Amino acid sequence: MVRIERLADLKPVHQRQAAALALWRWRAPMLAFAWDAEWGVDQSVLESLFRLAVSAPDEQSDRAYRRAIAELCTAPLFTSEVDPDTVQLFQLETISNLLTFGELLDKPGVDEVERVVEVSAGLANYLDGLVEGSFCSHPSEEAHHQYLADLADRASGGYFASRHFAVETACHGALGVLPDSAGLPDTSTGRQLLALCEDFGEEIVTTMQWLA
Repeated sequence: MVRIERLADLKPVHQRQAAALALWRWRAPMLAFAWDAEWGVDQSVLESLFRLAVSAPDEQSDRAYRRAIAELCTAPLFTSEVDPDTVQLFQLETISNLLTFGELLDKPGVDEVERVVEVSAGLANYLDGLVEGSFCSHPSEEAHHQYLADLADRASGGYFASRHFAVETACHGALGVLPDSAGLPDTSTGRQLLALCEDFGEEIVTTMQWLA
């Protein structure tokens, strides 16, 4: 409910940027790991989708995003039966979220934005479950416990869920000052938000490598 209220307070263009930042948190994990060759996914197309999502919100970037989605959907992945391993599950869920972002270009609204943001948060929560269910201790277990202890009653579940919520809150709180016509990489505040999401993504990469 808190997430929905924060999103509803934003202008539509900033709601869209909130969704783009939610995607950007998973950019590093998507590009850090090899993809199943049989899936036929072109990583350069994925990279372009992430880049276009955070670019200036205009008809030109929207058309380019739709073209990239159409190219992505020609991959054999979309006509194959898939039994994903742990890393592949995150890959598939993030591809699905990239597709959802494409849908909100045609049907903008807080509900569609919320879908993208919720998937990002759900993946962070799922990662916590994988870490907690591991037979081995996470290399940063003590630091994670200290982070949660410092948050006390402001924690939002496990470490990654709480980190995600903190990053999300910082992003949503800063979006209101951005110019409506600028892409996130075009302003210093936007670049700071992207860097914040990238730092979170790199933490995810390290943990997924450990799980693998």
